[in-house]
Amino acid sequence: MKVVLFCGGYGMRMRNGASDDVPKPMAMVGPRPLIWHVMRYYAHFGHKEFILCLGYGAHHIKDFFLNYEETTSNDFVLRGGRTELLSTDIADWTITFAQTGIESPIGERLRRVRHHLDGDEMFLANYADVLTDAPLPEMIEKFAQRDAGASMMVVPPQSSFHCVELGEDGLVGGITAVSELPLWENGGYFVLRQEVFDHIPENGDLVADGCAQLAKRGRLVAHQHRGFWKPTDTVKERAALDEAYARGDRPWAVWERDGAGANAGMRTA
Repeated sequence: MKVVLFCGGYGMRMRNGASDDVPKPMAMVGPRPLIWHVMRYYAHFGHKEFILCLGYGAHHIKDFFLNYEETTSNDFVLRGGRTELLSTDIADWTITFAQTGIESPIGERLRRVRHHLDGDEMFLANYADVLTDAPLPEMIEKFAQRDAGASMMVVPPQSSFHCVELGEDGLVGGITAVSELPLWENGGYFVLRQEVFDHIPENGDLVADGCAQLAKRGRLVAHQHRGFWKPTDTVKERAALDEAYARGDRPWAVWERDGAGANAGMRTA
């Protein structure tokens, strides 16, 4: 299935000043940027046709893949001055780079790449900055068996704050951690049918417009995931993932846990 990734946001909370124009998906976690980790996740499960919805800082993403260095994350042999790769990352990926506007909402970005989907009934979509170990084949299979227009992964609330119940005269009746409330958050990792385009107006949003309208019609399903899921909206969150990577604590790297997969094999760079 084709994978649409939204890569065009400013990522203001990740920037180090006005001169920093690197988009959030290019923030580093270990030796590779966030977008690479997200794409490796999908590729591990056999989904290697990517459509990147570019916007702010698009040249950084283009340059990364145009000048991709396989030896950064693959073992290799240097023989006679030539590099022989023992495995590869992206040799069998197809990546479409589509400029979808600097200010476009996510729904509009999706609308602008619709023609790249070739009319496929189902496709995948996601933000390019959220990591998870969610069982993608299970999500797809469950959705394929449902009569629905979209599926979105949902996760428990991530806030560390507490909610306070107030009674008369300002007396506190109880304190509950947000994470313990019977609520779910949008976790990205969408499985979509073409039907979603019927509910996204020009300059509309995927969730607030497309998914909300499908929900009203009983056409939206959720995949509940209680496992690993981490967004990277801030420098602190990105740094935490980078530190986890350094100490070998990277549950999102399902390609490491499950073996090298189909990309293994000797290649000459």
